[in-house]
Amino acid sequence: MESKEGEESSIPFQLQFDKPIPFQIKIAEWNPEKDLLAMVTEDSKILLHRFNWQRLWTISPGRPVTSLCWRPDGKAIAVGLEDGTIALHDNGKLLRSLKPHDVAVVCLNWEEDGESNTDEIGKVSAYEDRTSRFFPPAPRAPKMPGVVAGDSSFMDDGEDSLAELSNASFRKFNVLCSGDRDGSICFNIFGIFQIGKINIHELSVPVAYLDGHASCKLFNATIYKVALSKDLCRLVVMCTGELRDCDIEPKEEKQNVDLHGLHCLAMDTSIFWKRKYELHQVAQQASNIEDLTEVIRESLSVMSKQWADAMKTFHDKFHSLSTLITDNGLESSPQEEFLSLLGGARISPALNQFLVNSLGEVGVKRVLKSVCGTGKELQLVVLDHLQPAAEIIGFRMGELRGLSRWRARYQGIGLDERLLDEATENAGLLLVQVQRFMMVLSSVVQQFSNFFNWLLKSIKYLMQEPNDQLMSYNSELLVVFLKFLYDQDPVKDLVDLSEADDDIEIDIKTIERVRQLIQFGGFSDTDFLRRTLAKEFQHMESSFKRALLMPFTTISRKISCMKLLPLCPLQLSTTQTRSTIPMSLSFYKNELCVDTPCESGYTDYISFQVPDEAFPDIQNCIGIAKGFKQNSNNQTNDYTSLEAVFLSVPNGYHCVDLSLYKDKELVLLMNETSENSEGSGEACMMVVQTGDLPFISISRTRCLNQWELEDLKSSIVYLEMENEKVRKVPHSTIAPLAVSASRGVACVFAERRRALVYILEEDEDEEEVSEDK
Repeated sequence: MESKEGEESSIPFQLQFDKPIPFQIKIAEWNPEKDLLAMVTEDSKILLHRFNWQRLWTISPGRPVTSLCWRPDGKAIAVGLEDGTIALHDNGKLLRSLKPHDVAVVCLNWEEDGESNTDEIGKVSAYEDRTSRFFPPAPRAPKMPGVVAGDSSFMDDGEDSLAELSNASFRKFNVLCSGDRDGSICFNIFGIFQIGKINIHELSVPVAYLDGHASCKLFNATIYKVALSKDLCRLVVMCTGELRDCDIEPKEEKQNVDLHGLHCLAMDTSIFWKRKYELHQVAQQASNIEDLTEVIRESLSVMSKQWADAMKTFHDKFHSLSTLITDNGLESSPQEEFLSLLGGARISPALNQFLVNSLGEVGVKRVLKSVCGTGKELQLVVLDHLQPAAEIIGFRMGELRGLSRWRARYQGIGLDERLLDEATENAGLLLVQVQRFMMVLSSVVQQFSNFFNWLLKSIKYLMQEPNDQLMSYNSELLVVFLKFLYDQDPVKDLVDLSEADDDIEIDIKTIERVRQLIQFGGFSDTDFLRRTLAKEFQHMESSFKRALLMPFTTISRKISCMKLLPLCPLQLSTTQTRSTIPMSLSFYKNELCVDTPCESGYTDYISFQVPDEAFPDIQNCIGIAKGFKQNSNNQTNDYTSLEAVFLSVPNGYHCVDLSLYKDKELVLLMNETSENSEGSGEACMMVVQTGDLPFISISRTRCLNQWELEDLKSSIVYLEMENEKVRKVPHSTIAPLAVSASRGVACVFAERRRALVYILEEDEDEEEVSEDK
């Protein structure tokens, strides 16, 4: 690590710019593919800036943002929120919102399988979406009339961003991992299909010591970071908590007090690698079905709202008739008054006043336009959105049903044929209910139109005006309308999700006739006759969720803890604030491994600041460990491949944040310890070549209460400013340090609200710096 000649004429890392910012940043992540930086302010606004610091968009989720992560292709960003929600955004638009957690999502990691799913000819595992052969493009959710673009919580107008999310990202298999404050870790394929969930408190953690193994558990654990290997086989989790032996007696627990601290878990997620083709197909179909169920839900919501508004217009206009009947001392109802007029009896003063003065010809036409116009709009929503979505759902469920019969491949991930048979049938029954609804809607609109035509003729007659040009009416339909529809609303009952528990009355003969037909084949469910369209939709959705709960449960059970590495002890006060321990996790391809089997091709790098109270003999140090549970073929469950080293931060500095930059490189952001109270001191950014460090193999733990890295205190490597690549920063800095390995840039944030962007691959001429000053 000697200084090189020529370093006197250049300064490491070219400064691109130093910009003032009106807000302080608490989270920052570079896009993995583009020169874009996503940032979260202290008031939880999300900003996206170009490399030249041009702001592209700003969004405000309305809830505290606790984590951020880009999709591997850089086309979408996942946002973790305080209430456990994960929101996916693209270009400032909300693509999807899901809530896999109950508490704050403290960390996110989105990893992609390096192999494309466009396999060689002859591989039956390659996925092919066949819906385009039989159906037009999938419908989008309808917009509520009068709603401005961007107001919808589901998706925006313009391009179909959800379709892009559902298609472009599926060329490669990827998994979004999220960890929450209570120790739960969720796995979502493509970021939208939940396929597994574990809680580190419930794990049985194997710990090697002496000549045997102990089964331990973590108590009061909090997750800090998660990182999935690039082959999807291994998950490394950084967490704090108290490690206890499961077999120890309660009276002996006091000897485990020293094991409260920072731990690293290695989770076996090889099921994602072993079953990635099966999971890819299931996730593709299920995710599209979930998208289409949202289309149906939005369609029902729009239809219910539109029809409710039309009926409100109708009832508001005709309510005055009831008041007039009461004021005139009549003991009759509006329906009886209308039937009396229809039968040719003498018209009452109340009805005459209502038709001639209160309602009038203009009022009838206005209500006619509102009700019948809305009926036509509902029919268009069904034909353009709801029905196509239901048809594609039926097709996709049929394909899932076919996959479930391939037991040799799909039974291993929990795809259950019986449950999918039920879901497929319910998808068909939904289409039956759609046809029933269209018939009911058409009949109701026809009867309303017939009623209004009669009213127009009656008003013309009462006013002694010619009515020959008006449309004729059907007296029988009018009687049916007044007896059964005037004060009832069958359309609302069919589409209103809030009223979906109401059953439709069906005569016994019809039920018996359907049961007889079942014996000749067809649906096995006769209760569908009693369900509304909204209830049938909920029935289908719940059956689909039950069917997909089996793969979720099966995969969750196959994710296990392989190893635990106790890193260092911590005081309870240290673990109360996540930001007190800078740390970084990453995986790098092994140079000596080419086409290696699962779990052998990538080495994990774990770097973290060692709290000063952890070890009395170790102060102001950075710990680096690599190769934690690297070799899956090791049957002895020892840490044979684990190597580690302690780095001592130069005198006069303390670590603010750190980040693994590239294979064999670590970026440290350090502040001077002698800065004044105004925070105007200097800082520096240092890049350490980890490949040159004297890593030491960690031997097997001799005692359960022994911290693995404690042996490293006798071989600390002291970093010297003159021996490393160091760039002085003219401001006191704060976390986060945002580093992009793919773009070769780093963004540093100063305490006095400034953002500095450095190009790590280029040096800056000293002459140019002096000229700028």
